[in-house]
Amino acid sequence: MDDIPAWAWIGFIVTLGVLLTIDLYSHRGQLRRSRSQDVLWSVLWVSTGLSFTFFVWALMGPAAAEEYLAAYLIEESLSLDNLFVFMLIFHTLQIPFGNQRRALLWGIVGALVFRAVFIFLGVATLERWQWIQYVFGALLLVAALRALRPPKEEAAENRLVLWLARHLPMSSDRTSSRLFVRENGKLLITPLLVAIIGLELSDIVFAIDSVPAALSVTRREFLVYSSNAFAILGLRSLYVVLIASLEKVRYLHYGVAAVLAFAAFKLVTHEWIPVAPMVSVGIIVAILTTTILVSLRSAAKDKPGDNGHGHN
Repeated sequence: MDDIPAWAWIGFIVTLGVLLTIDLYSHRGQLRRSRSQDVLWSVLWVSTGLSFTFFVWALMGPAAAEEYLAAYLIEESLSLDNLFVFMLIFHTLQIPFGNQRRALLWGIVGALVFRAVFIFLGVATLERWQWIQYVFGALLLVAALRALRPPKEEAAENRLVLWLARHLPMSSDRTSSRLFVRENGKLLITPLLVAIIGLELSDIVFAIDSVPAALSVTRREFLVYSSNAFAILGLRSLYVVLIASLEKVRYLHYGVAAVLAFAAFKLVTHEWIPVAPMVSVGIIVAILTTTILVSLRSAAKDKPGDNGHGHN
């Protein structure tokens, strides 16, 4: 366990609770905010995650702050790739925009719980069996190879949602904001609840990739969990901002694959080839910046002659 005072954990958990409450209140009901407001909220959550670096610096020192920042950037980059899966789930179940926000809130709460379990188990396992790091490294390489393939509607997570929709007693009311409805005397679950279940199950899959990736730069539970939590916290606002722009970052999956491969390299070779946390930060930023710029440039070239090519 980290040598972290109890007040730091308590303060962090309280802060998470306050931020989640603010997020819930600001996106309550079916309210649809302007794009500028959504961008502002996304900037706020990302800024909060980055600013936490200074708290870690004051609490644990500059080395820990560098580790947190590297872990946060890894988690934030992986969370961007997750947005494609969210979009597929909502598209498959035809969830209206207002209900998408509610589903994402439940997904975020569940992710915070699942990540805590995965992180503490992962750290404890690494401390007891050092060879597990090679297993984690192999998982990251597999995830990197999987990320090389562009997101498609036949993704595994989407097939799972389709299976749930066929085999669970689901209502046909896709506009309901409730989790259960009664139709013809029978209690049925709504498509919204199926979407929430899909989000939770997909996050378990995401955790198998993201937790080992964070462990490649730090083995401290407080840093791994806080970096995961802050990356997850802004997902809902980030989704709202990027939902109309995901098609433009067509090469993002290559950047995510490169980040995962780099994390696998660090995890497996850290005993022989140590990479300083700030070097890791620079590499991750360079990968994501290059990927996004190339994607946007490609999208801009295609736009004048676009005759409807793209995803539906």
